[in-house]
Amino acid sequence: MTADLASIAARVRHQAEALPALYSRFDFDVAPERWADAPGDVTELGRAKGVTRAPYLADGALIARIREYTMLGDAEGDAYAALMPKLGFQRTVALLVEACERGVEAVEDAPPELVALIRAMEARPDWVDMGLVAEGAAYERNATANLSPFLIRGAFIATFLNKYSALPMALTGTLSHATAARRVKETATFFATTTLPGALDRFGPGFKAAAMVRLMHSMVRVNVLSREGLWDAAAYGVPIPQLDQMPAGLIPVYFLSLEVLGKGRKSFTREERARVEIARYRCFLLGLPEDLLADTPEEIVQIWRARSATLRYDYDDRICGGLLRATMEAELSTDRRFKARIMRRLERSVSRVFFVQAFLNGDAERAASVGVTVTPADRLIHGATMLALVGRMAAYRVAAKLPVLREIADARLVRRIHRQLESYGRAEFTSNAANYRPATA
Repeated sequence: MTADLASIAARVRHQAEALPALYSRFDFDVAPERWADAPGDVTELGRAKGVTRAPYLADGALIARIREYTMLGDAEGDAYAALMPKLGFQRTVALLVEACERGVEAVEDAPPELVALIRAMEARPDWVDMGLVAEGAAYERNATANLSPFLIRGAFIATFLNKYSALPMALTGTLSHATAARRVKETATFFATTTLPGALDRFGPGFKAAAMVRLMHSMVRVNVLSREGLWDAAAYGVPIPQLDQMPAGLIPVYFLSLEVLGKGRKSFTREERARVEIARYRCFLLGLPEDLLADTPEEIVQIWRARSATLRYDYDDRICGGLLRATMEAELSTDRRFKARIMRRLERSVSRVFFVQAFLNGDAERAASVGVTVTPADRLIHGATMLALVGRMAAYRVAAKLPVLREIADARLVRRIHRQLESYGRAEFTSNAANYRPATA
């Protein structure tokens, strides 16, 4: 469903009326420095080989929508997070947890802002097919259990290559190794949790995880906009706009769409459609506007690249380099057992090579310049590990098609995911202003 431009613009400008303490400083009619729609601008799309900006800039209607969404936060999430000074950090989190686990009706004296947030998440769109979501989750469990632990760090740092989208993470203290490790594990926890059976049902753990991630993002907006001198609105626009959450939520289906189009197809198979459906529904729960959640291969690629074609690119080593190095050097596990140490070694090599191949077009020289050095040993380990993982995943795919083995194989995957979640530890999904640091520090 595509919203008309006037309604999107009204929604964006209403932020200043609803939360003047946060958004009154913004002139929503003036594009921030990060917005780049001139032909000669250097943008994120320039990092993609063989792709030009002109066809995307020529789509005036789409570019106008992207321009508005560049300045959109989360109306319900921000309003609730803005209660932190009144409720206190711990109570703000506790009330949301209770509302997710027991229903907002069970929360005594629930603030209207909390009710609005939960109701927005409960308002499941007509296009959502929960049967397909369940199928998508079942399919994703194979990759989540076997492949994701090796790729999550590499995918996570891909968001740090541009100062215009990376700055909020730097401000939250993620330049430290401990915080970087926690953020990677929280990201892994969220995506893994949402693949468990029934996780995205109303009272499932995935629904709660989405609410917590949504609150975390809103806490960042509230904290950076409430502290004088911490945020340059004229340069960076709205912190973590919904538009910047789209790549993280849709990255699997973007690559899937490229693969489908590369085969000359223009539509998804039933299995592919299920993978798209779970990704779109996750994004909806995180607060993304419905018309950013395209559902055909061509539209997914179009809207993804339109964002990249208008997001100015600049690599700032204080911001981007600090985040990259902190995340690559962070210890994701403290398990000293021999098997755990071997897994950590494999994960580091695989994540580095994956990052360079998927997000830097295989440019090892550029990777080294931003602090991610790939050695011949890394490439050897990556090749051997991926060969083993591909074989294991293929075996699970075969088992999923056999009536006798299907349930046994799925139960095994679920157990593996639960073990992963235990190894990641308890995810807090919060952003405490006490940890914030200026990006120049």
